[in-house]
Amino acid sequence: MSAAEDANIARHLRLMAADRPDAPALKVPRGRTAAGDIDYLALSFRELAAEADAWTARLEAAGVRRGDRTLVMVRAGLPLIAAVFGLFQLGAVPVVIDPGMGLKSFLACVARSRPRALVGIPMARLVRLLFRGPFHTVGITVPASGSLTARLVEPSASSNFKSQISPSSATDLAAILFTSGSTGAPKGVRYEHGMFAAQVRLIHEKYGIQPGEVDLPMLPIFALFNPALGMTTVVPEIDPSRPATVDPAKIVQAIRQEKVTNSFGSPTLWAKISTHCQAQGITLPSLRRVLCAGAPVPASLWESSAAWLPGGQLHSPYGATESLPVATISAAEQGRLSSDASPGPGTCLGRPVPEISVKIIALTDGPIASLAEARELPAGEIGEIIAAGPVVTKEYDALPEATAGAKIRGTDGTVWHRIGDCGTLDGTGRLWFCGRKVERVETAKATFFTEPCERVFRRHPRVTRCALIGLGERGRQEPALVVESKAWGQEAETLARELLLLGVASPTTVGIRKFYFYPAFPVDVRHNAKIHRLTLARWAAGRASFPGEP
Repeated sequence: MSAAEDANIARHLRLMAADRPDAPALKVPRGRTAAGDIDYLALSFRELAAEADAWTARLEAAGVRRGDRTLVMVRAGLPLIAAVFGLFQLGAVPVVIDPGMGLKSFLACVARSRPRALVGIPMARLVRLLFRGPFHTVGITVPASGSLTARLVEPSASSNFKSQISPSSATDLAAILFTSGSTGAPKGVRYEHGMFAAQVRLIHEKYGIQPGEVDLPMLPIFALFNPALGMTTVVPEIDPSRPATVDPAKIVQAIRQEKVTNSFGSPTLWAKISTHCQAQGITLPSLRRVLCAGAPVPASLWESSAAWLPGGQLHSPYGATESLPVATISAAEQGRLSSDASPGPGTCLGRPVPEISVKIIALTDGPIASLAEARELPAGEIGEIIAAGPVVTKEYDALPEATAGAKIRGTDGTVWHRIGDCGTLDGTGRLWFCGRKVERVETAKATFFTEPCERVFRRHPRVTRCALIGLGERGRQEPALVVESKAWGQEAETLARELLLLGVASPTTVGIRKFYFYPAFPVDVRHNAKIHRLTLARWAAGRASFPGEP
């Protein structure tokens, strides 16, 4: 295989080390200066490439070989980026599992992925000893420091790298990344090197990202794209296992101090940052774009973004772990839609990005083997969203039934991914989100979708978050609404009657007549934005609702 044909994602870091050796590649917080500024460990692209090279040598010396699945249990920051690129260079396959999904789910993911090696901090190595069963395939353990800033080589390390990058084709397995499991068990997604390359290309082209920009990624895995994009990575002061506990003041300080131009985070995190900025009268002039994803962006965040983003714009890319990006929308386009008289069928996701095809097919819960078996719906009808393109993954790892349920083969061999969302395409080609397919509510007479219903009730000044649920068996369900609120007694009764009046005034929600109040919604750990509606439905079953009988 020639160098031109090599698709190994690791080559991008070496290219940056050659083209921009002294440009900053990574900044990791390690405390505060006497003046109160954030003190960073800073590495150039040459130094970061040297770290990855040292990791490659360390892994190879331990016995890790090309193709070996290697569970990566290190902290976000230097160890994560350097170890993963070290594995890429070796041709090994990093297995990355969300640390916040809970021990039971985590161990199930480990057992199913069958790693041969483990790169782990002391706590990870202790977990392996305590739970030997799921780790029984691990024959090699490579210790990693628990520090975010631990480095293997001196700053003066030579740029004459000793490790060769293992050549990889576009279809070679590059990594196994796990879904968040927000509406089911987490699943390992098989990423090929060509898929990573396509993601880098589409993200670069769609958002106009330029080398020399500065990124603050609030989802650690997104930092792995930055060497290919030529961006400096500023590691945020955030606990990846509990992102909702972030102190927005620390994020704002990092953005202003390091003149961050790009950042990715969930609507929940950016809502906290927005609230902080507005309360303190702060703007973030260096930011050119904020990518906000993981759940629909609330109207209040779209509207407030102009106040604290004077030189940039909020964008919401749409997709999934199995296919990203699929579509995207900007604050400017969202503003034009908001000024329209018609509110639209749900949340607008924008238009599909270049090279991505999107179709809406009739709802069905069973597998669809070929595209010929699916019934494509015309513009305006709500169905299931499917997508195809170079970023769409082909299968789950060791889950043939899940793969059969989520993938559809086109007549030309193209793999279409069933994203699991309901939506529609309008007459102009814009994609609209109407809710998760598994969370739709089907009565004997109608189907209710979460997003169109919930936004009706979010108009109430006391409702920030709410969740449509179905009581009973699908096909004979009764729709109900759970509101995130501590209201109880007469207060809850009054609020429920106000919501009932709001609901009956809309044809979308006229059938919703039961209301429940839950103090703090269960949400996914990764984005802290996806509501666990099925959990709320189980909680509400058998409980008395509001309003009560008159």
